[in-house]
Amino acid sequence: MRLWTISGLVAGLALALAACGGGDPAVDEPATDVPVSGPTGTVEPVAMREAGPTLRSIRSRGRLNCGVHPGLVGFSYADNQGRWRGFDIDFCRATAAAVLGNPNAVRFVPLTNAERMGALTEGRVDVLWRNTSRTLTRDGAGIDFPGTNYFDGQGFLVRRNLNLASATELNGARVCVQSGSTSELNVADWFRAHGLDYTPVVVTSETAARAAYAREDCDAMTADVSALAAARTTLSDPRAHVILPEVISREALGPVVREGDDQWADIVGWTLNALILAEALNVTQDDVDRVAEDSRNPEVRRLLGLEGHIGRPLGLSDTWARHAIEAGGNYGEIFDRNLGASSALDLSRGLNALWTAEPRGLMYAAPIR
Repeated sequence: MRLWTISGLVAGLALALAACGGGDPAVDEPATDVPVSGPTGTVEPVAMREAGPTLRSIRSRGRLNCGVHPGLVGFSYADNQGRWRGFDIDFCRATAAAVLGNPNAVRFVPLTNAERMGALTEGRVDVLWRNTSRTLTRDGAGIDFPGTNYFDGQGFLVRRNLNLASATELNGARVCVQSGSTSELNVADWFRAHGLDYTPVVVTSETAARAAYAREDCDAMTADVSALAAARTTLSDPRAHVILPEVISREALGPVVREGDDQWADIVGWTLNALILAEALNVTQDDVDRVAEDSRNPEVRRLLGLEGHIGRPLGLSDTWARHAIEAGGNYGEIFDRNLGASSALDLSRGLNALWTAEPRGLMYAAPIR
């Protein structure tokens, strides 16, 4: 109780000084600790985290440099007007909104498989939102994976007229695969484990793999199932091609940042988490304002920056998550628009459904508190 009395006296003195024209003008985000009521009535200070090197650089230049795929339908591509669109693109914009308050303060940097890690570690981009699989060797090579925004797996695309029911019937097949990808290693492991022979047709990019498959330089194309679904939409007759039922790997795709800046990794990871939480709490892009005015749910109020000062441990404003949601919607909205029922790919949520959905998925939001 004595702590509350002291806090009250301090607040009263501050108000008196302000009324007399003394003291600093009021700001939304003071850098001092702010007392927040805890569950037992104690005072828990929430400190504003000092900006680390990546956050300082982004604020100084006034934009986020985001590494993206040069052209993958559903995930990252430039439309006829040159505007970047896609699942990963929307996460880039949400990150920019969380950090700068502006979803358009982004420079999209298209990167090939071979270019992406170098561009990140050399500082040419701040983050990769570029359908990149997390693996042990990558995680131990100077980069960090702050979260997973898409659970995928590798499969095979074949021509329907081959009448194949299973990938085990691909013995002796020519298989198009992209060099420098996890797919190249996975397919070699899978054929070896099943005692089957194949001839790899190794190409330098997904665009080259699609072109080689379309020319019938190979009997099958292998990549993540989502990439195969995207590739199928680009073929002259998509219905003449099928994705075989086997999923031969587990691919956790997500953003990538440089190792050594924990604050920036936290910002990227919690921005993703906030969008997943927004879906779980039924907070959508169009009703953020209404929910902010009407909701009495403490979780919703913290998410939208109405209480708790939860942006401060990240070095961000109280409304960082609200800005991220306003940029392109919650996780479900982003998925549906780019990959799901409202898109050309028409992919089911599958493992990417919320863990509370029926059937259950793997998307789970840690609490923001």
